[in-house]
Amino acid sequence: MTGRLNSAQPYAIGLFRIVVGLLFACHGAASLFGVLGGASGSGGTIDAGTWPGWYAAVIQLVGGSLVLLGLGTRAAAFVASGSMAYAYFKVHQPEALWPMENGGEASAMFCWAMLLFVFTGSGAFGLDRLFAGRGASEADKASERTPVAA
Repeated sequence: MTGRLNSAQPYAIGLFRIVVGLLFACHGAASLFGVLGGASGSGGTIDAGTWPGWYAAVIQLVGGSLVLLGLGTRAAAFVASGSMAYAYFKVHQPEALWPMENGGEASAMFCWAMLLFVFTGSGAFGLDRLFAGRGASEADKASERTPVAA
């Protein structure tokens, strides 16, 4: 049974990555463009260059899109995880200790989900795997054409 579960792991990670990346990108799009309810559900946007909200929204949109596509997943997830740790400890945690009390559930969950991708990579269905496979096959072809010196 565990053999079948282990063989499904890249697909589970890939699907999880797609969902987390999409939700993260939606948070950024809402804050930057006022779509999907806008900043804080008010339908508004964050003023360009406002610290830290506008920068966080850009990281959410770009990082979430990269994670969604599985392109540069580990690096994008590292930056995204750090931005959510910053959001939790600088914005939410000073209000109260527990995430349920300070409104930081989303920041905490995104932080840990993105940190997971730093260690697991993109899983299945990611562009990282497509490009890695393409690069490996080109290197294999090149080594086949190059004669080995005796």
